[in-house]
Amino acid sequence: MTGVALHLASGGAGTSAGEAALFWILAPIAFVAAILLVTARSAVHAALFLAIDMLCLAAFYAAQDAPFLAFVQVIVYTGAIMMLFLFVLMLVGVDSSDSLIETIRGQRPVAVLFGLGIVVLLIAAIGSAVITAHPGGLAQANSDGNVTGVANLLFDRYIIAFEATSALLITAALGAMVLAHRERLVRKLSQRELMLARFRPGGTPSPLPGPGVYANHDAVDTPALLPDGSIAEGSVPEILQVSGARPRVGEVEKELDK
Repeated sequence: MTGVALHLASGGAGTSAGEAALFWILAPIAFVAAILLVTARSAVHAALFLAIDMLCLAAFYAAQDAPFLAFVQVIVYTGAIMMLFLFVLMLVGVDSSDSLIETIRGQRPVAVLFGLGIVVLLIAAIGSAVITAHPGGLAQANSDGNVTGVANLLFDRYIIAFEATSALLITAALGAMVLAHRERLVRKLSQRELMLARFRPGGTPSPLPGPGVYANHDAVDTPALLPDGSIAEGSVPEILQVSGARPRVGEVEKELDK
């Protein structure tokens, strides 16, 4: 993004007035969104500000005749990964106070150290973009098409970094699978056994109400309420059950009267 921003902001040869205007309009928006991303107390708000930054970056790619990178930025990162983050946040339900709790000791000094490293990388990238001459320009880079140009860079000049990143992602996926794997301690019940258990005395033959039914909120961790205002046992999975969740019966009655 640094090279794109320098090229658009410079207004030099090959930069049209429309490209420069696009940069000076979107750059402040991206900068403010990045500041709000770091300072936001809500995880959902931080994810939305990050999505704004990604959309601005996609516009910069499109202005630099890189349609493949622009579409990948919108479809993969903004449209898939960020929406997955938002889906998980809204499914689990993250309170604003949770982000203030430091669960890992020493993470703030490490974050400052990584931040300084990113600053050094940015300075090096800006210096390389300013000092190093690029006589070929975009016309030579995209002579065979933008997709071909990106492929030549990934599988030729940056093949080692590309393969190292691929190995890192595969290792992270395997680590997540190993950490999330849980050995089954009891035998898995068959469909017939589950059906018989539901019809035994004390069972629930009818389907249980979903979380949030008749409640003040419809989050997955909010227990459903019965018509008398009491909590429906089993409407929330055991791993998400919240102790002491007792909505006011008066509000429930008002909702039922509507």
